[in-house]
Amino acid sequence: MHTRVPLPSAPGQVARYDYEYERNGVRNLFMFFEPLRGWRQVKVTARRTKMDWAYCMQQLADEFYPDAICIRVVQDQLNTHDPAALYEVFEPKEAKRLLDRLEFHYTPKHGSWLNMAEIEFSVLSRQCLDQRIADQAMLVRQIAAWVENRNANETKVNWRFKTQDARIKLKKLYPSYHA
Repeated sequence: MHTRVPLPSAPGQVARYDYEYERNGVRNLFMFFEPLRGWRQVKVTARRTKMDWAYCMQQLADEFYPDAICIRVVQDQLNTHDPAALYEVFEPKEAKRLLDRLEFHYTPKHGSWLNMAEIEFSVLSRQCLDQRIADQAMLVRQIAAWVENRNANETKVNWRFKTQDARIKLKKLYPSYHA
């Protein structure tokens, strides 16, 4: 289906087409990734709000790690990734129950390259999202198949960033002592 009507052909000229990308909408993806185990889940949401994030944290605690005493969550510093959001979304008792089990760690600002979930997003983009996807239902199916395959193979991230590299790259974050 054309988004623009093609120009008709004329004597001595072929028909001309102007391609215009028709957007089918956008969706947000939350990535849960346990790199040492080679396990991941991706949650598709219509928006990226504190409420969506809070429900993801509840799912992480109650469905993915129901028996864990402490769940260490490494995440970037996006404004929606705020533990206070749990109190905005849930009753205080439920928010406290979740926060008692979640331990948050943040990647440095402007350092999302440190986040292994970003690496997984890159792989997901190249292996699954490099095509037109008609609607959310198809997006969810495509991602679920990708997740199932990666989890079945226990695909891990080959992290090559060593402590010495971090000391050089993140020098400004380390205290300096002058004698």
